[in-house]
Amino acid sequence: MTSKEIKELSKDQLVEQVAQERERLLRLKFAHAISPIENPMRIRASRKEIAKLLTELSAKSNQQ
Repeated sequence: MTSKEIKELSKDQLVEQVAQERERLLRLKFAHAISPIENPMRIRASRKEIAKLLTELSAKSNQQ
């Protein structure tokens, strides 16, 4: 998801996206713990995506 797409989301959508991304990260970590996944950089990308979403959510909360 690009920064432009993230900025267009509402607060509720951001919260939902954060929850989905956290679930995805959890599954990736479990899969990696059981047997190494093909691309472990997906874990890092998922963490960064969560950070982007939380940053935008924080910015929208501070505006109001």
